Amino acid sequence: MAASNQTKLVVAAGFLIFRRLQNQVQYLLLQTSYGGHHWTPPKGHVDPGESEFETAVRETEEEAGLKAEQMKIIKEFEKSLHYDVKGKPKKVVYWLSELSNPNDPIVLSHEHKDFKWLELESACTYSEFPDMISLLKEADTFITSKYSS
Repeated sequence: MAASNQTKLVVAAGFLIFRRLQNQVQYLLLQTSYGGHHWTPPKGHVDPGESEFETAVRETEEEAGLKAEQMKIIKEFEKSLHYDVKGKPKKVVYWLSELSNPNDPIVLSHEHKDFKWLELESACTYSEFPDMISLLKEADTFITSKYSS
């Protein structure tokens, strides 16, 4: 079979995790231990035979030590970001998820060197990427308008 000239789409998935602490909504961002040490929610590449949702569950446990049972996953909030990484197209699917116990510990993998729980404004500052900032703002609007406890 001849090699394709098409650039293969890289697909990843994760959860945009938030918690409510002292009446404040805070978002979990992890700092990578590679490259520019950017901050993102837990996410990772989809493995062969795995659904995007299964990837989000697996990667969140691997990268942050959080299991699906520790979160209220809001499947109706599912968003995809599309961008290029090193000249290759990438799609990242995120679902919104609330940490059930806001004091559950975060256990980082070797892929990350730090984590922070941040309110919207700080999360946007740390994130730096315009598409992630838009996603955070959209999630915040969703939480405050449709998902108040």
